[in-house]
Amino acid sequence: MSSRNLNRRGFLGAAGAAGLTVAGGGALAACSTGTAPSQGAGAEASAKLKLPAYVAARVAAPDLPGNGDGLDAAYLRYPKDPARSVSGVPGDGEPITALTETFTTAAPAMNRNAYWQELNRRLGSELRMTIVNGLGAEDVYRAKFNATVAGGDMHDLMWFPPNQGLKNVPALLQAKFHDLTPYLSGDAVKKYPNLANIPDFAWKTAVFNGKIWGVAVPYGRMGQVYVANEEFWKPVGGVSFAGAQEFLDKGKELLDVKRKKYVLEPAYVNHIMQFALWYGAPNRWRLDGGKLTHTFETDEFFAGVEFALKCQEAKLFWPDPNLATTLEKLEGGFLGAHVQSFPGFLNDSAMYDWPAKVIVPFAAEKGSTPSYSFGYGSVGFTAINNTVSKARIETLLQVMDYLCAPFGSEERLFLDYGMEGTHHSRSKDGDVTLNTKGNAEVLTTRQAITFFGNAPQTLYLPGKPDTTRDIHRTETELMKIARTNPTTGYFSDTDANKGASASGDFYTALGDIVAGRKPLSSFEKEILPKWQRSAGNAIRREYEKAIAQGGAK
Repeated sequence: MSSRNLNRRGFLGAAGAAGLTVAGGGALAACSTGTAPSQGAGAEASAKLKLPAYVAARVAAPDLPGNGDGLDAAYLRYPKDPARSVSGVPGDGEPITALTETFTTAAPAMNRNAYWQELNRRLGSELRMTIVNGLGAEDVYRAKFNATVAGGDMHDLMWFPPNQGLKNVPALLQAKFHDLTPYLSGDAVKKYPNLANIPDFAWKTAVFNGKIWGVAVPYGRMGQVYVANEEFWKPVGGVSFAGAQEFLDKGKELLDVKRKKYVLEPAYVNHIMQFALWYGAPNRWRLDGGKLTHTFETDEFFAGVEFALKCQEAKLFWPDPNLATTLEKLEGGFLGAHVQSFPGFLNDSAMYDWPAKVIVPFAAEKGSTPSYSFGYGSVGFTAINNTVSKARIETLLQVMDYLCAPFGSEERLFLDYGMEGTHHSRSKDGDVTLNTKGNAEVLTTRQAITFFGNAPQTLYLPGKPDTTRDIHRTETELMKIARTNPTTGYFSDTDANKGASASGDFYTALGDIVAGRKPLSSFEKEILPKWQRSAGNAIRREYEKAIAQGGAK
């Protein structure tokens, strides 16, 4: 629900947006588990580990530059002459198996899927994907992953998601997967140019106890954003606010119950997270002198809760808490703002024509300093099962190198859009558009691929150069106040085992406060202490131990 966790909606944005494909080497200060028996040695090794050297992809220069800190490069038109990023055929003629996930319509089977067949031809090996559809339940991929490991019939490539509660990850990696450090650390990665184009912040998520255990799957570094319908706010001077009180005053002025025009979607917790940023809340944790304070425990977060109550008292929230047509209401001018993942915002910007604008966090009041929370920067990593012979590791990395081809490359054009004439067409200006067959085959198959191998994100919205400029400008503004989560790259067993459920209970109780079912006083008397007892304090101790032994990043 928060910008600190990739949720289903966020995954859809990451993997489902056509043409929305993030760009960063150096030494990793520390990425240790906090729980493994070899913790001390692992932390020391992590402090010495060199992340894969960063070498920018050699593709057509973007119209608006990006950087390795998370600002996305932007293209106003699709490059006319895509460069080739892979020399030769990466595969060895033998099948390659992979376990991955999707959140969309199932892809047509390989034997009736021209896109998948052509991909196999270009890879030089048949890519046999087991695709788990995650639409049914939150734990569906975890259940399949655990069953696969327990059964011993492992896939060559196994995708480790960052937010689905896999347990004992460091020990599992040590026991069942190849250490890829010799192949990817430092300059070794240059053998795989497209992997060298993956930024540091993504690679850090694939490191445990001083070793690189997989190929990082980059994801846009921007977290969740507050998205407004610019037209909705025009009568009160637009999407610009001098402080929280002005936001509230403008919202009250725009509220029109008779016409069923409300200001905010009814996702209370999402709004609380955004309000807290106006007061300067940290990105999940604040690290000070080796001690961690969770955002839930800060005055800034509590101020966000208080402000959400003011919005509820003013009746700014849509009255039906189960609203299922948020985008339609926004598009129609019946809602003023909602919260979503940044990649989801990009996807919607490509699909819809209503004037969507991000509300960049502003100072809630005099003396407060607004903040913005970077996202995880990765959709996990893909590890190689250690029953695969060492002689074949380089072949699989070459295949992953192909799947991670950058925007502006010949390979990425195919991966995102399939074959010209069969799956897509190009306009006179060079923009690329999927046809019916492309939507049926490419979109559905590609999402499963991009969960375990993908390019850094790039801004490209076909036929919408002005929107692309606006989004790049917004990213630039967000970067000025963005903060990282200091625990990213560390592992806590308690967080993996209990973090999501404890946070879920906390969020539910927050919703009860805003809805009037619980008093505000219950936050400090009941809700926060319960979260601390159930998981928060243990998570804090584990992360603090990891950071202390490995050195702060």
